[in-house]
Amino acid sequence: MATPTTPTTDAEQTPSAVERRNTETVRRYLRVFETLEVGELKDLVAEDVVVHGAGQHVRGRSYPEGSVLTPGLSNCRLRVDDLFAAGDRVSVAFTLTYTHDRTGRDLTMTGVKSYRLVDGVIVEFWGETDLYGLLRQAGLVPAEIPAL
Repeated sequence: MATPTTPTTDAEQTPSAVERRNTETVRRYLRVFETLEVGELKDLVAEDVVVHGAGQHVRGRSYPEGSVLTPGLSNCRLRVDDLFAAGDRVSVAFTLTYTHDRTGRDLTMTGVKSYRLVDGVIVEFWGETDLYGLLRQAGLVPAEIPAL
């Protein structure tokens, strides 16, 4: 005989206040890629944020600022494909579409990032983006890597 399951309450399904605040911080951070308002990063990202990705481990808000202001790419449109918040972490899968300034063509890059926040501020994040795919679309690397 099957045992009845206990229905979950709304409180069990509702994200905590910390998770809601952290999610909003990450969404505001991602919007900066569209608005280019890097001054807003002061409220969202710690000055000594630790950034892990592309084989690097670096410290400082200047790294995300540089990512926002990538030369040669403009008119960023961001789509959040998936977002998950748990405690002090927020993970996001996203798609960025840029206009390539030299050709006027749209270039698309996907990525996954995981952010750690303290008091609603990003203090550390990990992630990777499909930079090779973006460069391939721009014609800067071959479509296929030649065999050795």
